[in-house]
Formats: sequence, C-alpha cells, structure tokens
Amino acid sequence: MKKYGLISIFIILLISLVGCSDKVQKPEDQFAEYVKLWNDQKFDKMYEFLSSETKETVSKEDFVERYTKIYKDLEIEPSVQFKKPEEETDKKAEQANFPFHVKMKSLAGDITFDHQAEWVKEEKDDTTAWLMNWDTAFIFPDLEEGDKISVPTTAPVRGSIVDRNGIALAENGVARQIGIKPKDMEGQDKQVIQQVADLLGMSTEQIEKLLGQDWVKPEHFVPIKTIPENAMSLREKLGKLPGVQGKNVNARVYPLGERAAHLTGNIAPITAEDLEKYPDKGYSNTDMIGRRGLELVLEDRLRGEPGIKITINKADGSEVVLAEKEVKDGEDVQLTIDSALQVTIFDELKGKPGTAAAIDPVTGETIALVSSPAYDPNVLALGATNDEWAALQDHPDNPMLNRFNTTFAPGSVLKPITAAVELKAGAITWDKALTIDGLGWKKDESWGNYEVKRVSDHGVPVDLEKALIYSDNIYFAQTSLELGKDKFEAGLKEFGFEEEMAYLYPMHTSSFGKIDSEIALADSSYGQGQVQMTVLHLASAYTPFINQGNMIKPILEINEEQKQIWKEKLLSEEDLNKMAASLRKVVTDPHGTARGAKMEGYPLAGKTGTAEYGKAEQGKKGKENGWFVAYNPENPELLIALMLEGDSSGAAVNTVKDIFIQVRK
Repeated sequence: MKKYGLISIFIILLISLVGCSDKVQKPEDQFAEYVKLWNDQKFDKMYEFLSSETKETVSKEDFVERYTKIYKDLEIEPSVQFKKPEEETDKKAEQANFPFHVKMKSLAGDITFDHQAEWVKEEKDDTTAWLMNWDTAFIFPDLEEGDKISVPTTAPVRGSIVDRNGIALAENGVARQIGIKPKDMEGQDKQVIQQVADLLGMSTEQIEKLLGQDWVKPEHFVPIKTIPENAMSLREKLGKLPGVQGKNVNARVYPLGERAAHLTGNIAPITAEDLEKYPDKGYSNTDMIGRRGLELVLEDRLRGEPGIKITINKADGSEVVLAEKEVKDGEDVQLTIDSALQVTIFDELKGKPGTAAAIDPVTGETIALVSSPAYDPNVLALGATNDEWAALQDHPDNPMLNRFNTTFAPGSVLKPITAAVELKAGAITWDKALTIDGLGWKKDESWGNYEVKRVSDHGVPVDLEKALIYSDNIYFAQTSLELGKDKFEAGLKEFGFEEEMAYLYPMHTSSFGKIDSEIALADSSYGQGQVQMTVLHLASAYTPFINQGNMIKPILEINEEQKQIWKEKLLSEEDLNKMAASLRKVVTDPHGTARGAKMEGYPLAGKTGTAEYGKAEQGKKGKENGWFVAYNPENPELLIALMLEGDSSGAAVNTVKDIFIQVRK
C-alpha cells in the first residue's frame, strides 16, 4: 500500500509541475497583448512587458513620457501589425524573435517601418515569464539614444485677392519696420523715446519694455512698430530722430485701403483662442490669420498648407527624414469686383455713413460692395495701437460696422417689390385707381391715433403708376390690406426674404419680422414695420424688372456661373413692361421722387426710399435713411442700390447720379 501511495504522490506532483509550466505565457501571446496596448497608446502598461535589462536603461517615467510627448506632438496614430507564427515557440527556448510592421499617421504624413522584437525568458521569484528587450528604434527607425527629433515647417505663401481685372485688393508686399538702435540715441534716450511714442501712438512704457529685453545690446536694432510702407510723412518725421531706423519687412498689403476694407477684411496675429479653436489646422503661435472680411471667409483657401518635416537629428550633424508634407501655397482668388467703381462709390459717399451694392443685373456679377466710413486694413494687419483702436471704437459713425452685410429698413424702395407681389396675386391692376384725400389715412377707429402718412396730395385718383412715381404710402397700405397678410408674406418669400442668400460673402438674412396686425401689414407694405434688407439683396430684388421676371442670383467670384436664376417668373411680361415704364417715370416725371437723377443722354430708372429708424420724440419726425436704386433701362449693365444713413432720399439720388456721371466718363 505504501508503494502505491508513493507512486500516487509522485504522479500528482508531476501533473502539478506540468500544469505550472503550461501557465507560462507564450512569447507570441505576450507580444500580441503588447501590440494591442501599443495601438491603444497605453504606454504605462506597455512598460510592464519590458525585460529587466531594458528597465535598467530606461525608467518607467521616461518611457511613458517619451512616447506620450512624441505621439502627441507629432499627432501620431499608430497601427502596429503582428502576425503570430504558425508554430508555437519551443517551451525549452530561452529567446524568441518576432517581426512586426508599423504604420503611423502623423502631421507630416505616414511613417512606416519593419522591426523585430526580441523576447527573452526570465526567472524571478520562482516564476517564469517572457519579456521584451526594447530599444528606441521601436519609436522610430534609426532613432538612437542622444538623437533629437525636430519638426521644421515651411510657411505657405498666402494667396492674393484680386478684382475682375487682376488688380490686387489684398496681396503680399512690404511694410516699414521702425526700430531703435540704443547706442545711436546720442544720450537723448528719454526725449527720443517720448517723440517715438507720440508719433507711433504708443506709450513710453511700451517702448522702454521693448528696449529692456534681455537680448538687447547697445548696437542692436530693436523693432518697435511696423507701419505701412507708404506712410511717407510719418517715416520722414521718425527718420529725423537719432537712433531711429527703418527697414522693409514682408507684410500683407491692401492697396485700396479703407475703400475696400469691409470687403477684404484683414489678417492679424493669431491668438490663443484661435489656436484652441483650430487645433488640427497646423497653426503656430507666430502665424497670421484672417480676422475680418474675405480674409476670414476665405482663410483656408488663401492660407494654403504649411510644409512639415519630421526628422531625426544625429549627433554627427546628419539628418534622417521620417516623413515630409510638401508646402502648398495659398490660392489666388479673383472677384467680380471692379476696383475703379469700388473707389468711385466709396469716394462719392465722402465719409458719410452708408452703403452701396453695384451689380450687373443681367449676369449677377457684383461690381462693388461698399461700406462707409471704414478703417484702414493695413493698420490693423500690422497691429493697431491702443490709441488707434480707441479712435475706431469711439467714432460716432462706427467705421468698424460692415453696413453692406447688415440689414436696414428699406422704406419706399420696397414698393416695386410690393407692387409685383400684389400684381401676381391679382390684388391690384394697373388701371384701378384709388381716391385718396389728404396726407393721412387710417382704416377705421380701431387704429386709434395711428395714421399712414404720405408726402404729397396731388388731388387726383392714384393708380399704381402714380403710386410709384409719387411714392404714395397710403396707396400701398390700402392695397396690402386687400391682399392680406398671408399672401403678402408669401410674396416676399418669393423675392428671397427669410432665406439665407447663397453668396461667397456671408450676408444677414433679409426678413419681414412679425406682421401681427393690420397696422403692421400696412407699414410693411412700404418698407417700414419690421422689414429689413441688405443692400445687395435689394439690388438683386430689382433684377426681375430687367430679366423677364426672373430674379438673378448675385455672385462675387469670377469663376462662378453667371445668369443663375434665383427666383423665376415673379411678374408677367405685360406687368414688366408697365413696371419698367413706371420706374423710368420716377426719374423723368416732373413730380417723380427721383427727378434729380435725370441726365441728358443717359437714361436712368429706379426708385427712391426714405426709411425711418429709431424712436422719434413726440410730435417730431424720427431719424431717416435715404435710399435710391437705379439702372440704365436701355443698357442694363449696372444697377446701383445705395443708402445714406441719417440722410434724405434726395441726397441718395444725387450721390447715385454722380456715380453714374463718373461711370460715363
């Protein structure tokens, strides 16, 4: 019995030992688990798979920190592939080698390499385990201890914005960097700094801080401020001061300056907020970025893509390129804008608050987009001083406001649109005349003290043609009530109201607000109430009167399709002919509200408007904006819609007339 008992114990012990040996993880399974952790970037857990020899050369902290930093900085997304061998590793083996393939996505493109993992069997504390001999080549091929990884970038050349004739609206040019060489101030440091501060709109503290930087030595040129290259008077004054020098530097230049400021916008130094907002676009903290206007809207196209290299820099000075993305310069963008007309319109506004849009009413091309007053984008691109910013922000006419993409009450320039809506709905005809007495009217006593006012009473029945010529508010108030709220709103929507305009430059949406009463409907019919339009939408809304009832979609880029129909068949042919004749008589009739625009040898048709805004004091008239929309009906290549803020429609008529006179020359 004892003999059999000893045999049983021996068998049990043998089975137990075999079982323990089977529990030793196979090296191929270990590596498969390691690869999974690697692809998941769980570097702290990867460290536990390293051999004792490896751990003596690299600490866990260094291992995890190195992988984490490199993968984060280079935006690495690893894809490590390992195929287990068909035959298992011999249980008696002390070492095993496995090939693997690495493909990484990085900010400079793909990095691929093949490598071999060496696994060794280690005995520790009565246990057996397979662990890996790791080296720096697992991060990148050719990477050795002491090597440095660098990521040099090549900045793209920013694309230009040019007009229809190739004339630059925004381009890369030069500016003048003003600096001080301390040793040349000839002992007049305090006086020179004060004079420079006064001329550049800076504080003496700002200049002293720049001169006090650690790197500055007496013979160094210390940059103080960059000014426009053509600021000749300022340059001359600065040049007379001892120690003050200037040199040309690369800069973004806006040749039309304030005349196209709101159109082009400007670039500016990138901010921390920008870097946080666009983490994946490869910006650095020294970059410039589109801040306003088309520079902002077209940022991705204009900027291009920086060139990026990932390199290993060896101790001997040699370089190994791991990945490289070629620089892609920005795109040049050509607009339909005509610089000459842009300048003419801006100058004719004479700095008054206002806006204008000029389009080709047949093709839809935008010939000019003007907002006045404006700022100098050259100054903002170079960095405005606190004083310069304060002057802009405190200016009573708000030169930073972009008026051409802002909505305003259109006033009576809406009347041809209202007429078109009512004609199409059958609410009015050209022959039907209304007998209207006096300068004021209200429907009934339910309107209380409110009356619709008109400018003049000609003592005759008013039909549609006369209502347009005289700009009769009462006529449109009465006919809109007959039309009804629902049909009126539907008709305005057919003209693009409450609809986002598909346009290169983002525009606010024209709207009619909440028409919740008969008074609101009456007011809305002649462009008051809550009706709001952009000047460009207004210009487009007059194109059906030129294009067989079709409203043309405005375009801004030269390669966009021309003559796109935005809305079609808004008027019948018969109504169009009569509308064209009426808009012509607005200018030619002795009683026409735009009679001041009459010119010999150059016919104009159009419509005036006066829109009240703000709250009027009791018994007094409110503030008004003056409007005029005009075109040559015999040669409709140019249609201008213009608004003067706080001025009369007569002033708008004179301004538009002067523009057409300039165009004729």
